[in-house]
Amino acid sequence: MPSPRFVAWDIITCMGAMGWFERVWIDAEQWAVERLYGLSARLGHGSATPEHLVTGLAGERVAYFELRRRGYKIVARRWITSHLKGDVDLIAWDGGSLCFIEVKTRTKRDITPAESAIDEDKRNTLRSMARAFLRTLPESQRATTPVRFDVVSVYLLNGTAELEIFPTAFPWN
Repeated sequence: MPSPRFVAWDIITCMGAMGWFERVWIDAEQWAVERLYGLSARLGHGSATPEHLVTGLAGERVAYFELRRRGYKIVARRWITSHLKGDVDLIAWDGGSLCFIEVKTRTKRDITPAESAIDEDKRNTLRSMARAFLRTLPESQRATTPVRFDVVSVYLLNGTAELEIFPTAFPWN
């Protein structure tokens, strides 16, 4: 029978390995998804999709995998409701906070950063969408769930992606 000290060390080692394994798994998922999108593009699927939408979707994929690596628990992607126009790019739990995440993607860095594209109209749309999403939660959780609005700027430059994450980018009001 192993000593309790050995068992405790073994559990701690396995927990560290689980974190490592989860990161490797996310990396493998991202690699596979990107290869599938590349294959689809080479076969001409989605060729009628406007380039700016293709760029936006690529940025959302990059943000999705990076946020998962950082511990966000994604619960919805491109969430819509029939009652409102618009969508929420990502909805995720970060610790105890429910995050409504807007992703802005650019293929070059300009004088104005990508995150500046979220004007007051877009913020109001996101707030309305957040209220609609919260109505899907049990009533007891609605008032007690901390909510924040995050913005992720993704720059797709020369085959690499650069991200900037802005937690609590703007308030409820």
